[in-house]
Amino acid sequence: MTAAGKPSRESRVEMTEIVLPGDTNALGTIFGGKVMQWIDIAASVAGMRHSGGSVVTASIDALTFLTPIHLGEIVRLQAQVNFVGRTSMEVGVRVEAENPRTATRRYTTKAYLTFVAIDADGKPRAIPPLVAENDDDRRRAADAEARRKARLALRPPSA
Repeated sequence: MTAAGKPSRESRVEMTEIVLPGDTNALGTIFGGKVMQWIDIAASVAGMRHSGGSVVTASIDALTFLTPIHLGEIVRLQAQVNFVGRTSMEVGVRVEAENPRTATRRYTTKAYLTFVAIDADGKPRAIPPLVAENDDDRRRAADAEARRKARLALRPPSA
């Protein structure tokens, strides 16, 4: 960690799962809710790594299923923090499925989640800023900031 913050690479998470019969529907493809559960776990670990403590899921900004994931495939989830506010952060997750016989992978799902760092009393707490180390980090942060502005514009006015 630098004095100014943490780079996104320090938050990176890679999880691997296998699709078992109990994870699938009658078509032999994984339940979307199971993929969502794995996404939430990977993203929360990335948020915890960046914030240095507990986080809670505030929203799922976008969750897009691109292709189905089948029984017996290996699922690879990659997550990292894209943008940091004062107490909240956006985490992006990329999901790929791998055929265990051919080792071919395909991009299946993408998601963007917002987490809030909390203290021992469950109150929001400040987190380190995000340090952009390269053009890819800067692009991810800019894209995440645009999603944040769009999300905040949709928020109903406070009572």
